Amino acid sequence: MLVLALDSATAACSVALWENGVLHAHRLAVMARGQAEALIPMVETVMKRAGLGFADLDLIATTVGPGTFTGIRIGLAAVRGLALATGLPIAGVTTTEAVAAAIPEAERHGRAVLVALDSKRDDPWAQAFAADLTPLSPPAALTPLAVAALASGPAIVAGDAADRILPLMNDAVAAATPGHPDAAVVAALGARHWRNGTALPPHPLYLRPADVTLPAAPFP
Repeated sequence: MLVLALDSATAACSVALWENGVLHAHRLAVMARGQAEALIPMVETVMKRAGLGFADLDLIATTVGPGTFTGIRIGLAAVRGLALATGLPIAGVTTTEAVAAAIPEAERHGRAVLVALDSKRDDPWAQAFAADLTPLSPPAALTPLAVAALASGPAIVAGDAADRILPLMNDAVAAATPGHPDAAVVAALGARHWRNGTALPPHPLYLRPADVTLPAAPFP
């Protein structure tokens, strides 16, 4: 299965072209903003480097959240446009699962996995997984203390908010993997979930309203 995967939901932007465990092409840049301008050129670069066309693809995968309101919308708009133009199906993946799945199996062994992503507020986006990546909790916006309480035994903590969680835990280590989703991991997860019928639909997973104040309605 040849999968084009995109992510722009958090503090990075990445695109990958993946086929049955083989990564044909990959681009990733850490950026707090600018994903709207970067994402489609990344797609074009990845497709060109691989020497493949959209007609060769079987699936598009993307992160659906949790993440920034704007970043999630950018990624979903891109994949929906590509799907409309090509007729390809879309598989959604959470950012928390993508960060957890990037941790090597040997590093996860015997430990719960806690993912904590920076929400720019006091409550990180977080989710707990078993060592085999079975979810132990849903994605949620939680206080650092509540995140730490998700694991009662040995744990490994990943994500760009991990440094806020680790001091609150007695038997936890930091993951060596990057603290943001990577489209290469999203592609593998998207393919697996699509085959199993467990892929999320391409709808945004928002854990709170957007940080936007709409203007008041004019008086009649």
